[in-house]
Amino acid sequence: MRSNQLIAQALLAGLCAIATGANAQNPGLAPAAPEPGQVLASGTVPDEGSKAAVLAKLREVYGADKVVDQIAIGPVAMPANWNGYVQKLITPDLKQISRGQLKIDGSNVSLRGEVANEAVRQRIASTVATSLNPTYTVNNGLRVSAADQSILDTTLANRTVEFESGKATLTPAGKAILDEMLAALFKLKGRKVEIIGHTDSAGLRATNLGLSQARAETVKAYFSSHGLNGDLLTASGQGPDRPIASNDNADGRARNRRIEFRMAQ
Repeated sequence: MRSNQLIAQALLAGLCAIATGANAQNPGLAPAAPEPGQVLASGTVPDEGSKAAVLAKLREVYGADKVVDQIAIGPVAMPANWNGYVQKLITPDLKQISRGQLKIDGSNVSLRGEVANEAVRQRIASTVATSLNPTYTVNNGLRVSAADQSILDTTLANRTVEFESGKATLTPAGKAILDEMLAALFKLKGRKVEIIGHTDSAGLRATNLGLSQARAETVKAYFSSHGLNGDLLTASGQGPDRPIASNDNADGRARNRRIEFRMAQ
């Protein structure tokens, strides 16, 4: 007798995947290609009640018009309390996973897809684990999306936010770059960002740490004064501790004197 399997997968940001079972197949049913924004539910369950319960929960979370039903009924084995566990696993938290899949294969649960940050990744995995009994094993294959970080990196384009020499005062060229970064930050719609100041190794380390911190704070203040929520920003100074080039020549030292923008985890 085949084990039961239910697989739901989403192909658009904000929608994720649900699955349960072990190595079952839908006989004679070709996989569908969901339209953007849809969730595909497929696999085999033992009865109409199980199918109806899964679909009802998916529709509750994602919307009735978003769920594509490819669930079949067949002679499959049902783990104890399977329906109850599936109901616990289909939660709104799953909508924070993009291009993802949640698969329950017997007592093995696997999560795949992209999330906004490490905190979300750990929280979703923890919620799944605590929803199950100890006989289940959870494999957290979620990863932090690189898309938002790419927006910041592409906008900065390896340029240096300029300050007056030895000061935390922005130059006009530095402000021009920050104006571009500000537009990028508004596109991120509420994501938290770390502003990290760096210096070269010339002079005292303590002085450089203070200068890098002051410059990061200046950037944060500039963004806040132009309408960005300051609660979304953190500023820190790394001084000379994280060079990206040699401090043995002028060009390398200039590259090390920089402001870095990182998506907060």
